[in-house]
This record gives sequence, C-alpha cells and structure tokens, in this order.
Amino acid sequence: MKLSREQYLKARDFILTNARMIERRLFHYHFEGGPAKGVFHAVYAYRNRDGGFGHGMEPDTASPESQPLFSVMALETIEEVGLLNKELLLSDFMPYFEEVTTDKGGVPWMFRPTSSYPCADHFKTVKEWAALSTTAPLLGILYKYEVDIPWMNTADQFVWQELDRLQEKHLFCHLCTPRRLQFLQFHPDRNRAKKELKKYKDWLQTSEIICDDYADEGWGLYGKPHRLYFAPHPNDVLSDSFTTSDIARDLNALIQKQKPDGRWDTWYGLSEGMKLEWAGIQTLWTLKTLKAYDRIEF
Repeated sequence: MKLSREQYLKARDFILTNARMIERRLFHYHFEGGPAKGVFHAVYAYRNRDGGFGHGMEPDTASPESQPLFSVMALETIEEVGLLNKELLLSDFMPYFEEVTTDKGGVPWMFRPTSSYPCADHFKTVKEWAALSTTAPLLGILYKYEVDIPWMNTADQFVWQELDRLQEKHLFCHLCTPRRLQFLQFHPDRNRAKKELKKYKDWLQTSEIICDDYADEGWGLYGKPHRLYFAPHPNDVLSDSFTTSDIARDLNALIQKQKPDGRWDTWYGLSEGMKLEWAGIQTLWTLKTLKAYDRIEF
C-alpha cells in the first residue's frame, strides 16, 4: 500500500495552511527542493539573547524563555537540513548549554516557566535536574562533528551513569529514543557503545512497549508507540530489530490513519490552534517516514 497522490496533496495542503512556518519550510526543503536557509531562519526566529531557544518551539507552551529541550530541537533541525558545523556548534549553541549545565554534568530537560504565558501543566511541575534526553543527543552531535571541549568529559560520565541507572524504566516517551541512539552511534568508545546498543535492541525485541492494536485511538501516540518511531528510515540503527512484515503492517496502518483533511492527528495542545500545530508536526513526520520507505505516489 502507498499513500496516493491525492492523499499526499491533501497532506501537503494541510501543512501549508495550518502548520507553523518551521514545518512549512521543512516541507519545502524535503519535498519541493526548498532552500535549507529558509529552515535556518525559521528556527532562529525562536532564539533568545542568551543563545537558547524558546517561544513555544514545542507547541505545549507559549512562554518565551529559553529551554534546553527547545535548544536541542533547534540544533537537531539545523543538522537535519545540513547547515550544522563545528563552528556554529561552538559559537551559537554551546555557550547556552554550558551555562545551564548542572553540577552533575548534564543538561536539564526543561525549566519551569517564570512568565505568565500559557503552558501545559507538566511544564509547571517539571523537575529541573539533569536529563538523559537532552544531554545524550547534544553529546552525540558533538562527537559526530569531532568537537573536543572540557565540558564533554563530565557530561559523558553523566550519560553513562544515567544509562546504567534508568535502563528502560524511562521509555514512556519514545521520542527520546533517537536522541539516545545518536549518542551511541557516534561515541568514540565503539566497544562500549555497541554493547549498550545490543542491550537496547534485546530489550526492544522482548518488551511489550510496541502497540499492535491498530484500532486503538492512541496508537502511535505517547505510551503506545509503533515500530516506525524506533525505525523511521529503513537504514536506521534499530531497523534490524523488526521484521519486514511487521514494518509493512505498521506502514499500512499509518497510511490508513490519515484524516479526511489530510492530517495525521494528535491529541496534544492547549488550544485548537496548538492542536493544529501539533498535527502539522505529526503530518510532516509521517510524510518523511513514508517517503523514506517509498510509500508515497508523487
């Protein structure tokens, strides 16, 4: 099964009429030959004077304060379109990350907003301690671009300690998985990284975290991930953890989940506008995944 051209055009129109500028520019880049520089400028619209990124870069909050998670998201997006380099990393990103690093050597996930701007309840009670989901991907990118700065030594110790401590108890959010994998993919200690990756693959194949109930309205959302979140591209590091037939079934189910207006939906969002923003993010992710598996009739 493939997404028909008519279905693809509906998804395109949904993104272009409802999604944020950042998703629209990413769509232009991935599907219509748009310039990477357009994505860069859309990302930097969220940047603050302290070098961090805020202003609701994740639609769960409208608060302007810089947040470590949003800054990692910005970094990942710049890399996605091929504009990241060592110089940009050190000049535009690391000063902020070094400033917010805790005594343990890790970067917090989020800080509680100090403004009165609307935000989701879970931000108001967030634990402001060092997190694997922000520190690991940052280190992975630094290793990938062969950066060597003193900050990395303590951060590296923190990540390994967290991997040993948490094991798989913290996988409520499948979106954290690619960020952990990036650390393991590019870590210079290849033997240690490969052993950790094998442990993760073994757990993934024996756990019950994958949701196979395609009729479940929560299929593919928090707590009920499908295989494609762990392997959004056939060449991803976790792709060999799943059979070809299982991946094919999930792809078919994903195509069938498209709504009549072209979107792939989520239940997230404080308002109808924020729900549309989340749907734009989800629709773009789905199109990129279907394209990677050659499941779109252009």
